[in-house]
Amino acid sequence: QNLNFTGFRKILKKHDKNLETTRGAEWRVAEVEVAPFYTCKKINQLISETEEVVTNELEDGDRQKAMKRLRVPPLGAAQPVPAWTTFRVGLFCGLFIALNVTVILSGVAFIDGPNVWPLVRIYRGGFLLIEFLFLLGINTYGWRQAGVNHVLIFELNPRSNLSHQHLFEIAGFLGVLWCLSLLACIYGKFTYIPMQVNPLILYGFMLLFLINPTKTLYYKSRFWLLKLLFRVFTAPFHKVGFADFWLADQLNSLVVILMDLEYMICFYSFEVQWEDSAGLLAPTDNQICNSYSYGVRAVVQCIPAWLRFIQCLRRYRDNKRAFHLVNAGKYSTTFFVVTFAALYSTHK
Repeated sequence: QNLNFTGFRKILKKHDKNLETTRGAEWRVAEVEVAPFYTCKKINQLISETEEVVTNELEDGDRQKAMKRLRVPPLGAAQPVPAWTTFRVGLFCGLFIALNVTVILSGVAFIDGPNVWPLVRIYRGGFLLIEFLFLLGINTYGWRQAGVNHVLIFELNPRSNLSHQHLFEIAGFLGVLWCLSLLACIYGKFTYIPMQVNPLILYGFMLLFLINPTKTLYYKSRFWLLKLLFRVFTAPFHKVGFADFWLADQLNSLVVILMDLEYMICFYSFEVQWEDSAGLLAPTDNQICNSYSYGVRAVVQCIPAWLRFIQCLRRYRDNKRAFHLVNAGKYSTTFFVVTFAALYSTHK
């Protein structure tokens, strides 16, 4: 009520000042100050009743605790970050940098096989995902510093959302696990653990971290993401919001991750040689996963563009604005590019 009334008052005041008239103030008195949205006190009554119920029934008469439970932080306000979170950010990021150097030196010294690409493609997708999380943390910090209210824009829970430090912590932690898994592959002959097992353990842990049903490890944020992914992949059946097409656009930029995931599934289904001690570095004559011959690779490459394509069609259905069809046409060109690239690669 106060926000709307203040908006009217300021707009009409500027109107009167610029046009040197009093008609705006007269209209405000005649129309706005008697409007139901300003004169109705039902909301104040409901607020008082809610406060009374929470105080007496949930907090045993402690009004201070009740108000703490009910009060919503201002939109865009920075969430307090525990000191231990800051400590873990520094710890994980420091370990990640040190382990990255170790991975590079170990790779130069110990990897000499002729077929290094399976190892690279299986681990590349995980690294790009970790890099994405880190860059998203930088974006979040930049939005906060510039006054961009991303909590409101993405419709996040104002009481519980991830700050840039939380994103850095997750990226750093997963980065440490990624480095340890890759080092376990490189030094597989010393650990007596088959090289082929290490990526499965790493990505299995990442998947469990995401779908963990217990209310731990950023439960609300994880399930907000899962809900958003569901909305993105079922775009024709839901009204498309900002967060929906933002995530779909990110998937278009991360198509390499999807293709590496497809390669990994294909590799472990058709090409992996469990009995070979060279593991992921073993030479193989079966190169089905590097080709378009079985069709799945081209389909996976089109998925992000298809999601944006159907989102644009849904938005056109909702508001009938023609530029959504133009946008859909832009994304549809990806289908032709991928199709002709697949045909060329197959018949080359």
